[in-house]
Amino acid sequence: MNGKISNPAQIAYVRRYTLSDGKENGLKVIEVNNGKLRFLLNESKALDIMQLWHEGLNISFLSKNGFTAQNLPFLQRFEGGMLYTCGLDSIGGREGFEVHGTLHNTPALVTTCTEDENTLIVKAKIATTSLFGKNLLLCRTIKTDILSDTLTLEDELINCSAKETEYCLLYHVNLGYPFLDKGVTITSDTENVIPRNAWAKQKLESRTVFSDCVDGEEERCYFLQLKKPEIQVKNEKLKKTFTLRYSNDTLPCFVQWNSAASGDYALGIEPCTSYLDDRFVYRKIGSQEKIKFTLKMSIN
Repeated sequence: MNGKISNPAQIAYVRRYTLSDGKENGLKVIEVNNGKLRFLLNESKALDIMQLWHEGLNISFLSKNGFTAQNLPFLQRFEGGMLYTCGLDSIGGREGFEVHGTLHNTPALVTTCTEDENTLIVKAKIATTSLFGKNLLLCRTIKTDILSDTLTLEDELINCSAKETEYCLLYHVNLGYPFLDKGVTITSDTENVIPRNAWAKQKLESRTVFSDCVDGEEERCYFLQLKKPEIQVKNEKLKKTFTLRYSNDTLPCFVQWNSAASGDYALGIEPCTSYLDDRFVYRKIGSQEKIKFTLKMSIN
């Protein structure tokens, strides 16, 4: 240990606590601080990433709903957050299913919460089960090195049942102000872009340069086919670039969500197993099969 440091928590730490105010009352949170990155993990909701700061600057989008322990309809509950994991039963809006599925609302069972001289690691299990039905287990690991600009999420999906099971996954990564601002650019090695609707097609030319906020602006979605599993979002004014890398062998599709509306100002970059709407398809996992998914978020 550095002789100038009597307690390693001066530089980096992992802490667990329970929120107690308003709609947040009862949410279990794990705070991870590596000295450069600070992020909150929602133990009560799939160990998703609530917020992320880089050198004190907020990177993530937080909706007006904030965080809640209440069971509210999706539009009154969706917090955005740095990462909102969608699935395993549905993604997008499909008749007869919860919007973006039920995984996010499943509490995580934390199995590891450690820190050493080099790395901070949190591990958890999130089970999706039903009587006479599916028995899926998502084993999640989130880790970062001390004084690193990168955090890594590794998910392993295990089919614990005796029969093949359908699943879907979408990693809803959300960027917000002050990192997200007018003039921010979105760069990727893109082979094809499919606008979700006529409005998105009309605004296609402005997909890669974010606008200022606009009162009442309608959201836009694009389905991307990327040659390389990497996308960069750059704020030239702040001299910061957010880079998302992911496992395209298990996440072959990508959705971009632009919301420039005043009060709902967000950019979603979303690796996934399927596109949405009439392009949606399930993937299948065999009995006792294991499938791995990886996300890496870096800011520099």
